[in-house]
Amino acid sequence: MARAGQQAGLSRERVLRAAVTIADERGLAALTMRSLAESLGVEAMSLYHHVANKEAVLDGLVEVVMAEVEEAVAGLDAPAPEDDWRSAMRMRVLASREVLVRHPWAPGVFETRTGASLAVARYFDGVLGLMRRAGFSYELGHRALHALGSRALGFSQELFAPDGMEAPEEAMAAMAEQVPHLVAMIADASHGGAVLGWCDYQSEFEFGLDLILDGLERLRERT
Repeated sequence: MARAGQQAGLSRERVLRAAVTIADERGLAALTMRSLAESLGVEAMSLYHHVANKEAVLDGLVEVVMAEVEEAVAGLDAPAPEDDWRSAMRMRVLASREVLVRHPWAPGVFETRTGASLAVARYFDGVLGLMRRAGFSYELGHRALHALGSRALGFSQELFAPDGMEAPEEAMAAMAEQVPHLVAMIADASHGGAVLGWCDYQSEFEFGLDLILDGLERLRERT
């Protein structure tokens, strides 16, 4: 089997890239060791010379996504943190988000990893380094990381489904008596003048990010 894998030109990187392709095109549920082997044209046993099991594949997916994030951040023409840390941080987070949007399955994988990932740790080390250059103390930087949470990587858990679909009027009417404020909010909510039934994912993400960055700037100035 090892010889078959070698003949097929298998490597850990190639296996993980194939896994990313399956997840992108068919969803994470479609990613199995069998489907991964089939996509590479090998027997499933050949994969185990490069990845121990499905969990190892998922760990590897985190590495692949974080490599894309680091590449996106490295390509930014961002201001020096000493000059404008807020813009530099905002650009970093939104560049990371562009990568996560390309891989909509990725947040779910990040949230299921129980072990410490060096790739993720390096990213957050860069976030903290940016804040230190801007004059943040380690204490305030620690609090800032908690406030940003997964938003620093470009995703957050959403309260409302961002599917762009309006909720049926019948459903709204049925809920109005029990949750009047939510129903009124949904009916009234607008983004750029357009009335929406639910939410604009990107708009809500940036709104929350800006709130956090504005608050951190006030604390930075105070300390």
